[in-house]
Amino acid sequence: MAEPEAEVAVIGLGAWGSAALWRLAKRGIRPIGIERFGRGHALGSSHGGSRMFRVTCLEHSGLVPLARRSCELWRELERDAGEPLLTQSGGLLIGSPRGQIVGGTLAAAAEHGIETETLTAPALRARFPQHDRLGPDDIGVWEPSAGIVRPEAAIRGALRAAEAAGARIFTDTRVTGLEPDATGVWIHTPVRSLRVTRVVVAAGSWLSSLVPVPGLRVVRMPVTWFRPADESVSYALPDFPVFMREIAEGTVLWGCGAESGYDVKLGLEQFDGTAVPLDPEDSDRSVREADWAKLSEVLPGHLPGLAPAPARVAVCMLTLSPDGQFVLGALPEAPNIVVASGDNAHGFKHATGIGEVLADLATGGQPRLDVSFTDVKRFR
Repeated sequence: MAEPEAEVAVIGLGAWGSAALWRLAKRGIRPIGIERFGRGHALGSSHGGSRMFRVTCLEHSGLVPLARRSCELWRELERDAGEPLLTQSGGLLIGSPRGQIVGGTLAAAAEHGIETETLTAPALRARFPQHDRLGPDDIGVWEPSAGIVRPEAAIRGALRAAEAAGARIFTDTRVTGLEPDATGVWIHTPVRSLRVTRVVVAAGSWLSSLVPVPGLRVVRMPVTWFRPADESVSYALPDFPVFMREIAEGTVLWGCGAESGYDVKLGLEQFDGTAVPLDPEDSDRSVREADWAKLSEVLPGHLPGLAPAPARVAVCMLTLSPDGQFVLGALPEAPNIVVASGDNAHGFKHATGIGEVLADLATGGQPRLDVSFTDVKRFR
């Protein structure tokens, strides 16, 4: 039997994979990282200039400790990478207290003692005049700890920090198959095969081509940037912070102000509408009018002062799980393969914390946080 070339290899070096490689290398593991494309590429789920960071995680109570740990690790990664990655400029959650967004935010804040400020509709209009057409019982919840993470810079910074700590990285390398046995895993590529003791598969939307995880589906999600048509109201990030706004049941308008050369970033979370199934092997990332048509209908009433047509549109891929939570853990039939998938449009903020969880799992340890609600076995 061939000797393993490394204790751990990480396949897929996007948000979660790059963070896992960094955390492994910091432990002296000297891991191998394999990426199908380039560093910080724009073909998957980890691009677009900014990603929202929140501690009031309304998606699941167990995510709050993960967000807090991720915040600590973002600061550590900033020191290792030598550049700012997380800007905590505050964030705004808007909607009815009985709705998912505000109701879930208030519940998370109360359960975990998170600092927030509740704004009545008049106070919300006075402080953030960009938001118009509030519902009759809409309120705002201000979270000072919220902000944005810079995805491309974060990935490249994590990879630099991992290399500095001893990791080896292979980009533009496609993994064609995994062959586990009792003592390790063979990783096959078109050029060569290599053997390692354990593998972390963080291949995002391409995960199903390497390992079987039931229930996951890949969808196409457009991301759009708009420019102000009226300069009388500022849409810069300090004045127009990250937000999620429930404008109807099941429809959430989200975005952040212009910053660092990017225009106002906006999206409409409506998984049964704007997001459509996508084959990750399909190389077509072209955009079409349908990508922004519904959003353009919403903007004049809710965010007046923005141009009706976007200045830029990009396509992002999302991997959705049946319950909307991440999928992490070792495969029952192959315990030396750890999988990470199901970003569900809220995974980037947790990337550093998830990287630490994956490093724990890949080295045979127990994660320091309870992430049992993400267990890969729950769909089997």
